[in-house]
Amino acid sequence: MKKTTYTSPQDAEAAFYEALEAGNLDAMMEVWAEDEELVCVHPGGPRLVGFDQVRASWAQMLGSGQRLQVRISDPVYMQSMMLAVHSLHEIIAAAGQPRGQAVAAVNVYLRTGTGWRMVAHHASPVPQVQPRQVEVPDANPKVLH
Repeated sequence: MKKTTYTSPQDAEAAFYEALEAGNLDAMMEVWAEDEELVCVHPGGPRLVGFDQVRASWAQMLGSGQRLQVRISDPVYMQSMMLAVHSLHEIIAAAGQPRGQAVAAVNVYLRTGTGWRMVAHHASPVPQVQPRQVEVPDANPKVLH
């Protein structure tokens, strides 16, 4: 039984990245649903299905002792009453390193009886993250007459 109730997908996502940075397996698995339809793909890795495979992969990754720093950018959120899909860029670096690896990630959350839980995480390396361009309006607009 889960101890924590995440009241929003954003709360679950914050807990996911906090657990990743802390290297805390129990906190990581608290975010995931207890289901056999879970899916996880780590950068360059195979598709893992089910709670046991997902837990084993995180145990191996977090058990290495290497601490990571993760910065999130360019989030795109889609949400309905029961399902949320978050697409974002992760910049992952070993603790203390100035530069990190860019990763494109999709996190999927399901609203359950114990709050929002992760049901899928898919992360793929990307060659270079391009921040979304935001068009700034011209301070002196041109008027055609």
